[in-house]
Amino acid sequence: MSAEAPVQYALVAYLKGELADFVESLRREVHPKHAHLPAHITILPPRPLLSNDADGLYWLAECCSVVVPFEVVMGDVESFIPTTPTVFIRVAHAAYRIRELHDLVNGGPLAFNEDLPFMPHLTIAKLETIERARQVYEISRDRWDRYEGSHRARIEHLSFVRGSNAEWTDIAPITLKEKLVTS
Repeated sequence: MSAEAPVQYALVAYLKGELADFVESLRREVHPKHAHLPAHITILPPRPLLSNDADGLYWLAECCSVVVPFEVVMGDVESFIPTTPTVFIRVAHAAYRIRELHDLVNGGPLAFNEDLPFMPHLTIAKLETIERARQVYEISRDRWDRYEGSHRARIEHLSFVRGSNAEWTDIAPITLKEKLVTS
């Protein structure tokens, strides 16, 4: 981890299957520096922890024990330009479930007032410049338009992670309640 960046914590849902393969392949092409990052939907963006790892994990396990697994469907490629040079795929269907989960776990030792409104998405790349983000946006939009695989992701397992910048370590897995609910 970088000495300049403070250690932060986040909660993510790693994706599997052809959708994850597509995003990871695209990331290798457009931003090789972050090719090691697995495809994921962020539930809690990076934040400081107000206590310790064990307290954070206990909080997440308690909160998530009442949340049933669910499925989301990905929408269009978008960007956060000009706010940040980030290109992503928007969660189009059942995004409210991600927001509800975010709101539920954003408390206790993980409470944090985020600078920007939370928007469920699957990051393709967070670039260094707006200009590069515009280029990656065009490439990503073209690839996504031609992608014929599944646009669905099942959210049933989460990972509590610690790190900074593009270096993250899994602390512990969190499993949502057993019953699957589709929206």
